[in-house]
Amino acid sequence: MPAARAALDPARLAVAVERLFSLLRQGNPPNDISLTAASTLRRLEREGPRRLTELAAAEGVTQPAMTQLVQRLERDGLADRAADPTDGRVVLVRVTRAGTELLARRRAVRAEHLATLLVDLSDEDEALIAAALPALERLAK
Repeated sequence: MPAARAALDPARLAVAVERLFSLLRQGNPPNDISLTAASTLRRLEREGPRRLTELAAAEGVTQPAMTQLVQRLERDGLADRAADPTDGRVVLVRVTRAGTELLARRRAVRAEHLATLLVDLSDEDEALIAAALPALERLAK
């Protein structure tokens, strides 16, 4: 007989993820970029160059707001714009090497902060979190 499946309470998971996100945000580097800027850079890093309209829709902001954000990212050297190789009339936004390096530094700082929180967990809790990582990664796709 198969093992009983544990009931997963989506509301409880949402609260735990929100709390964990708040804890991770406390570990952001000083003078960090905004959450929307970081999310936009992560998307560009993961999905490749995108049109402004696609970025705005994906990030849930207006096109004028995304235009301003991209201008700031360009000013800071974190993103740039280039012509679409398949259609020269289209401009694509892409993450720069500096943007990728910034994301790597943010991840390292957050990981270090999270490591300080993990030391308070029991070995059993740590093992449970480790076992849940693949499912959480699939959920976060």
